[in-house]
Amino acid sequence: MTEEEKKRRATRRAEARAEKKAEKKTEKEALNNRATHPFTAFNVVNGIVFILICFLIIKFVGCRSRVDGSSMNPTLADGDNLWVDKLSYTFGKPKRFDVIIFNPNGNEKITYVKRIIGLPGETVTMDIEGKIYINGQLLNENYALEEPFLVQSLGILSGDNEIVLGEDEYFVLGDNRNNSKDSRSSDPGNVKKEYIIGKVVLRIYPFSKFGFID
Repeated sequence: MTEEEKKRRATRRAEARAEKKAEKKTEKEALNNRATHPFTAFNVVNGIVFILICFLIIKFVGCRSRVDGSSMNPTLADGDNLWVDKLSYTFGKPKRFDVIIFNPNGNEKITYVKRIIGLPGETVTMDIEGKIYINGQLLNENYALEEPFLVQSLGILSGDNEIVLGEDEYFVLGDNRNNSKDSRSSDPGNVKKEYIIGKVVLRIYPFSKFGFID
C-alpha cells in the first residue's frame, strides 16, 4: 500500500468518525428538545387524559364540599371540608342515618348537608320533645345536638301532623334540630333521590378532625 493510499484511507476514517459524532450530537439535541418543550404531542395527550380523568372523578366518583353554617353540629362544624362519595348512590340506595349533600328542590347553585331520617314510603312524625317516630315506632338516635328542643322547631310536623314520603322521597334533618332548615319546612321539604349528590364519607379539613363521618 502506497503512502497516498494510506493517507486517503486515514482521511475517510476521520470523515466517518466526524459524521458519527455529528449524528450523535443531533440525536442528543432532539432528545433534549422533546424532554424540555412543553407542547409536544406526548405532553398534550397526557394533559388531555389527566383532565378527562379529573372530570370523570368529579362527575361520577366523588367531590369536595364545604359546610356552611351550624345545622349539623355537633357532627359537622361550619367551615369543615368534606369528601363526598357519589358511587354509593349510583349502584345503591341511600340509607337511614347517611349524611348527604343535595341540591334543595333541584337548585344546582345551592347545596345542603343533612342526615337521612325517613325513607321512601315511610310515615314520619315528631313529638313536642323532638323525638322522631317512623311508622309509629320511636327512632333511636345518638348523634343529635343535646339541648332542650324548641316546640317551634317542629315546623310542618306541629299539631300531630305527619309526613308520608313518596316512592323517591327522603326525609332529612340537621343534627342541630333547633337551628336547621330541613324537611320540617316546605323549603327544602322532602328530598327526591335525583337531587342527592352523594354521601359524606370523610372530613378532610381541618386536619385535626380528619376522619370518617358516621
